[in-house]
Amino acid sequence: MVSYIETKELVKVYKLGNVEVQALRGLSMRIEQVEMIAIVGPSGSGKTTLLNIVGGLTRATAGQTWVAGREITNATNAELGLLRQKVVGHIFQTLNLIPTLTAYENVELPLLATKVPPSQRRKRAEELLKTVGLELRMNHKPDELSGGEKQRVAIAAALANDPPILIADEPTGDLDTETGAKIVEFLHRVNKDMGKTVIIVTHDPAIARQTDRIYRIMDGRIISVQKPSESEEASAAVRAQMYRDRLTETEVELSDLLAKYDQHGISPENFAERWHNLTRTKEFLQSELHRMGF
Repeated sequence: MVSYIETKELVKVYKLGNVEVQALRGLSMRIEQVEMIAIVGPSGSGKTTLLNIVGGLTRATAGQTWVAGREITNATNAELGLLRQKVVGHIFQTLNLIPTLTAYENVELPLLATKVPPSQRRKRAEELLKTVGLELRMNHKPDELSGGEKQRVAIAAALANDPPILIADEPTGDLDTETGAKIVEFLHRVNKDMGKTVIIVTHDPAIARQTDRIYRIMDGRIISVQKPSESEEASAAVRAQMYRDRLTETEVELSDLLAKYDQHGISPENFAERWHNLTRTKEFLQSELHRMGF
């Protein structure tokens, strides 16, 4: 019997000029309905590619995919469009909020796309913004919101059309530890209270340990599947590797952020917020690795 979400022997090849890059190499996984799972692994391991295939944003080169019990391997563009509108809600790493729209308008936008009547749109958007604690900020635009508030708007927008599946790509990546914990709390509510199946890509072991199962990807393959409670020694090793992976990426992000600021590609306010959050993340990762003896 096919699982609620399942992939079999997925292969994804990208062509960069004359060079072929294999992002997924025969990846298979099974996720049951109303599970909350984490996908972890180093940068370039295939995490986001996997999310994009399951979420109907791209197609696999080979293999099979089922989402919500339906095979989408050979789905048409129109069918994938309906999947994205009604079955899978996306929280992107870059948030994808429209800067000229208010929080309310960003949440309302997916409802406009599905032709929901105005009165129902307003009720749904206001209800979701209240759920994520932003009822007093709904008329603010993204640049008037903090990083955590923007992430909550993105969660509300992803839930607008009440999809049964929610996919989150690094939902706490640019946030400090306290704000990130609040975002995870909202995702838990989405999973437990709303009955959604939630898939999270994360580098944060603390987040991964709060899910039902942890899938570790390396070089386009699943190399382990663990429940957070299983094998404390193995979990410690996995956790340490996740910390190292995240530390490496944080250092790259700090370097890229500084270069972007030097080129006037980011406002001083946004630079200061992201620099502060990334620096705190780096310090936390270093202290945890030291505490664990790595």
